[in-house]
Amino acid sequence: MLADNRNTFIKLHDAEKHFGAVRALDGVDFAVGRGECVGLVGHNGAGKSTLVHMVVGTMQLDRGGIVISDIAEDNYTVGRGKNLGIRCVFQELSLCPNLSVAENTRINHPSLRGFGWHRRAAALIGAKLDEIFPDHGIDASDIVSDLSLGRRQMVEVARAFTVSENPLNLVILDEPTSSLDAHTAGQLLAFVRRFVAGGGSCILISHVLGEVLQNADRIVVMRDGKVVAADSAKAFDRDRLVATMGGAERREKVTAEVQADEMAVGALRVRARAARQRDGTELIAHAGEIIGLAGLAGHGQTDLLLDIYRAASRRRKTRVEVTAPVALVAGDRQSDGIFPQWSIAKNIGIRSLSRLRKGLLISAKKEAELAQVWQKRINIRTPDLNNNILSLSGGNQQKALFARALGSDADIILMDDPMRGVDIGTKLEVYELIRQEARKGRTFVWYTTETEELDNCDHIYVFKGGHIVANLRREELTEEKIIQSSFEEAR
Repeated sequence: MLADNRNTFIKLHDAEKHFGAVRALDGVDFAVGRGECVGLVGHNGAGKSTLVHMVVGTMQLDRGGIVISDIAEDNYTVGRGKNLGIRCVFQELSLCPNLSVAENTRINHPSLRGFGWHRRAAALIGAKLDEIFPDHGIDASDIVSDLSLGRRQMVEVARAFTVSENPLNLVILDEPTSSLDAHTAGQLLAFVRRFVAGGGSCILISHVLGEVLQNADRIVVMRDGKVVAADSAKAFDRDRLVATMGGAERREKVTAEVQADEMAVGALRVRARAARQRDGTELIAHAGEIIGLAGLAGHGQTDLLLDIYRAASRRRKTRVEVTAPVALVAGDRQSDGIFPQWSIAKNIGIRSLSRLRKGLLISAKKEAELAQVWQKRINIRTPDLNNNILSLSGGNQQKALFARALGSDADIILMDDPMRGVDIGTKLEVYELIRQEARKGRTFVWYTTETEELDNCDHIYVFKGGHIVANLRREELTEEKIIQSSFEEAR
């Protein structure tokens, strides 16, 4: 099912793209109408990102064609796409970290030049941030590297919607809420609906299936480089969407395991109090427990994880007590997770160097064996573990970070919103692995911005303003309770 040809803004037909023997796109037909939001879903590696590159013009088709506003584009480029009003917010953020918010805006608008350009750029991005994210707390003079990941994502999204010299016809949003809390994500999605209602077009890519079901007009499902389903969003529910993507059986298995698991409380592993906690409330984690951290983004969850991580290397007592080795799975994998110049095997083995030694040197054989074990356990999709880590898709890079932590000697695994931008199939695989490791006695402290992920946790601590404001058991957990607690005044 394609958009009505009379109202089609962009159309790809019989699109093919090959990378060696791999067919990233295999005869894809895809269209977006004016005033339409198309949800694009599929597992990592399904072909979504390649399709986006074709629409933006950063890659060229090997076969097939592209038509925009009824005109066939024979030599379509990024510049041509920009002139036609096509913008994209890629999953891996592209802001220049050493520049200010206003200076990053100027990059997208070369017409902002001459005396006073900085003031005009600041006004342009400031107005759009105010429109999309009221009370965002971002100043146009802020240096991007000083902003939290969530605020960087807010700037990236707002910049894509700014209009200066060219009209704005189509905005592609690739995992636009992956670093946003539920409240801020709701602000963005409400704005997207207003943009579409005003005649704009949008491609929404999200692994949070509820976002797609609730905000898209039409949904296109990709698998193995092909479109396997395309229909009105009303024709889908979550179960049909998961089944079409190929994840129904795994989802049912994990759901049954979570419901069947009974918390086996073991020895104390972590006792921690938030830095700004005014009362005696503490986070307590025992062996075998999965502890969830919730609440609006930037309210102290990551800070507490880092406090726990740092406390593991201290002998003196602080407000954080840790009784076992710790490993961290970072959510911002590009900045805090991967070593981009290293191979996949080296990225996995870096947390286990003491076990990989042979004399004074690191044994390449032991390093390869460790990586091979966890490649099989966590299903990292690569033909060669000696390939550079950047050869992996985003979801498989994240799997490598999990392999690093779980392959180490750590009994406590800290997770800082690690499923950001990861597809539902990969999530289900990792959820199952976490439950397995918890049953063996490992402790997990898991910050997530996705409410449904908290269903995997035994206890959930809700944060507000750097404080723990609620402690919920799994059976008490509802999205309403989390939101209500997130907006309560800290005690």
